[in-house]
Amino acid sequence: MQWLERIGWWVGTALFCLFGIPWFLWGDSTVVLGLPLWIWWHIGWLLLASVLFWLFAQRYWGLGVEPNWQPDGDRP
Repeated sequence: MQWLERIGWWVGTALFCLFGIPWFLWGDSTVVLGLPLWIWWHIGWLLLASVLFWLFAQRYWGLGVEPNWQPDGDRP
């Protein structure tokens, strides 16, 4: 199961990087609540990044780095 989790995190990271820059909003002048839509995209993206990093740090910090790492294995 560890290899599946590793692949999942790699795919998630790739998608996260791909959509980190809102290419599809370039040239869009839509304003929502007084701010451009691309600013709202970045606000939401940073919130999502915070949640994903918290999840990764809590559960999978050693994944792919430590040779015999297990989720929630030898942590205090």
